[in-house]
Amino acid sequence: MQASSPQTYNEKMLANYVPIYVMLPLDAVTADNVVGDTDNLEKQLKELRAAGVDGVMTDVWWGIVESKGPKQYDWSGYRSLFKLVQDCGLKMQAIMSFHQCGGNVGDVVYIPIPQWVRDIGESDPDIFYTNRKGNRNPEYLTLGVDNKPLFHGRTAVEIYSDYMKSFRENMSDFLESGFILDIEVGLGAAGELRYPSYPETQGWVFPGIGEFQCYDKYLKEDFKEAASNAGHPEWELPDDAGEYNDTPDATEFFKSNGTYTTEKGKFFLTWYSNKLLNHGDQILEEANKAFLGCKLVLAIKVSGIHWWYKTENHAAELTAGYYNLNDRDGYRPIARLLTRHHAVLNFTCLEMKDSEQGADAKSGPQELVQQVLSDAWHEKIEVAGENALSRYDSAAYDQILLNARPNGINKAGPPKLRMYGVTYLRLSSDLLQQTNFDLFKIFVKKMHADQQYTADTDKYNHHLVPLPPSKPKIPTEELLESTKPIKPFPWNKETDMSVSGGGGEGGGGLFGFISRLFPWNR
Repeated sequence: MQASSPQTYNEKMLANYVPIYVMLPLDAVTADNVVGDTDNLEKQLKELRAAGVDGVMTDVWWGIVESKGPKQYDWSGYRSLFKLVQDCGLKMQAIMSFHQCGGNVGDVVYIPIPQWVRDIGESDPDIFYTNRKGNRNPEYLTLGVDNKPLFHGRTAVEIYSDYMKSFRENMSDFLESGFILDIEVGLGAAGELRYPSYPETQGWVFPGIGEFQCYDKYLKEDFKEAASNAGHPEWELPDDAGEYNDTPDATEFFKSNGTYTTEKGKFFLTWYSNKLLNHGDQILEEANKAFLGCKLVLAIKVSGIHWWYKTENHAAELTAGYYNLNDRDGYRPIARLLTRHHAVLNFTCLEMKDSEQGADAKSGPQELVQQVLSDAWHEKIEVAGENALSRYDSAAYDQILLNARPNGINKAGPPKLRMYGVTYLRLSSDLLQQTNFDLFKIFVKKMHADQQYTADTDKYNHHLVPLPPSKPKIPTEELLESTKPIKPFPWNKETDMSVSGGGGEGGGGLFGFISRLFPWNR
């Protein structure tokens, strides 16, 4: 009888294990609702599994599943994809993607929101986010129609709710088997809880400040009512906040002591950001009802808007709906909101360093990540994350590893701080090119704290329990109490789990040398 291979992990060190997932290609299920190149995808998935990867993440596009008409769902493409992934021994993170895929410069995949919804937009273009000039953005429905029954008698929130309920009914076997670990609920452009303030389709170029997106008739009416109720019927939406590619100082709104610091400016920014919080709250409540009792976690994604972070005005964050200033925390209210729904905050730009950014953008990705992760941990919720750009170098991997365990590993048990999981963006032939993939495999091992892959999530303290009901609604005043800035947790300077075995910029060893010779493509 052959002896079974001994387990090579250390139980105490397993408490430091951070699971790693890989984002599937945008068209893993194509616009025709079939799995793309099945043979190639299967080969790639098996390579990920052999590398110790815990699972994959995929968009479940509304524009594909409900394309034929209201409540006419076709889950066949996703059932095929899920079966393929499951057969390859990987777990699944599924994104309820209610936004358009593609349409920006260089995008090779285009999956719009359903045609029957866009048809309604032909006669009522105000169902889409709108900037001050009246340009519409068909990537996602404006939150102004969340509760308007404009869609064959349904509201936008009811559409999202029905979609998630149908997903649960049609994927019940995958849910019950423990294959689907989490459901990320799309809440805006790119699936993120934000306004589409920096659309490349409308000419935005990094590091433009972006524009407020609240000039559709529904949000205009909402603002007028809010201003009147506050005793200021004369207040209007901003007309001095500039255009997509302006710098803050070029605008009256964001310049030093500009409109954003006035009573009127503060009222607007509070209204604008609160609308976003309410939007997330409502849809998460529906998600909770849809997946109640399933052994999984809910998650939402918050965008890593790191440009202009190191200015007084934080202009790019403000236009996106994150009312974050040096004396006002715009992210902790989101984290506090998630406590109600037992949800995970998924944040991005984990791979970025300040030193890699141009000085003109006043970027602070490291401080931003530290702030948002700390906010989540202070509110006692889990935080997950991903990289913003595809990177294959040791400097990027080491930065992700540092953020995954900011104070390092603990050989005697759980580390002081640990991210819930990291999703690597994304599966491609570039990632699987041998030099890149060899380094990625080391990265996976370091995410696992040098322990071997384990399928049992309990072993690293991810105890998946049936999703409990959402708690009672948190009063707005209580959410806004958390805007008071708090000190972030301290971060180590470098990870103690470097992919190159040495610290420092670019890392040491052969891989560090190679990644300095061949820097990633920006």
